Amino acid sequence: MKDNTGTRTKIILCETPGGEKIYRDNTSIVAVLPPGRSVLSTSWLNGGYREDLEMVFNHQLTGDSCCSNDLEGGCIDACLRLMASCLGFDPDKSTGMLTGADMKNAVVATHTFRGLTVTAVVTGGIEGNGGRAGDPASFYEDNGEFGDLAGTINTMLFIGASLPPETMARVVMTATEAKSSVLQELMAPSCYSKGIATGSGTDMITIVSDRSHPLCLTNAGKHAKLGELIARCVREATRDALARQTSLCPEHQQNMLVRLRRYGIGEQKFWEVASSLPGVHDRTSFLAALRERATDPVLVAVTAAVLHIADEVTWGLLPDKAGREAVCSMMKGFSADIGIDMSVISDGFCIGNESMPEEWVRFVVWWIRNCL
Repeated sequence: MKDNTGTRTKIILCETPGGEKIYRDNTSIVAVLPPGRSVLSTSWLNGGYREDLEMVFNHQLTGDSCCSNDLEGGCIDACLRLMASCLGFDPDKSTGMLTGADMKNAVVATHTFRGLTVTAVVTGGIEGNGGRAGDPASFYEDNGEFGDLAGTINTMLFIGASLPPETMARVVMTATEAKSSVLQELMAPSCYSKGIATGSGTDMITIVSDRSHPLCLTNAGKHAKLGELIARCVREATRDALARQTSLCPEHQQNMLVRLRRYGIGEQKFWEVASSLPGVHDRTSFLAALRERATDPVLVAVTAAVLHIADEVTWGLLPDKAGREAVCSMMKGFSADIGIDMSVISDGFCIGNESMPEEWVRFVVWWIRNCL
């Protein structure tokens, strides 16, 4: 469904039961708000809690304009004000979010229960900016200037009920947990550590509730139906948005090389280990064999188990010695399953000279070399 105005084409994404009209206008997603809406936003433009806004939007930055001081207007607030004006709205009655994600990859998810409807609109991409809470910082804000805005999960939530401000703050918690749970299930890597990402460093959220609605709700936690609907919408939309934007999906993660990436291990590491072994070395044939075997479901499963043991050792849930013994046992079991005698491996294979993922690389290299 399209609404053509002059040379601009507005593609209608959805209209909520409460009357919010949500559409895509070129590189922006816009939601026009009926009177009586409460908005809680992390935006630089009219962020925080507001009751006087008429429009919320999510805008895609293009080209090289993803750093705050490179934006049109010279800063994020000025850029957002300009965008609101360009979209035909009063900047003083608008709030918006910025991202490098393509608005064409936005996903809308709606769930209802009795008279309650929740809608989420999500754009997402964390391939270049995914991080785990507590990772080393990338910058210290100086005079309003800071880092890259590319690779961001932006969430709009429209709740068909009246929520007091404190409940809207609780919505942020529930939505954030929902988003992080998707990243955990996808084993999305942090770009700044060996951990699993919990989001990007620039994620934003905008929540809209209807003060005029007769249904007033005060609990948005996991035990409340409202919290369940919020989480279901955010999880569904986030999962699909990541798949559309960057192909981050279960199928993409079914690859040993993809799983090892968050430990800084790639094809070059495998080749370095292979070329250090005695014998004739052919890089092309070795890497071809590595890529072919990287998607073997059993190999991916054992790799996942090795990395999880390494994670649990890092988190203090397992002693290092016990973790290494378990990994060594899995290597022996895998060797037996494929009919290769592991006794040819050196005595120091699992005694702690290298990290567990690096020991696993040595094992896989040994296996591939014996299969060539």
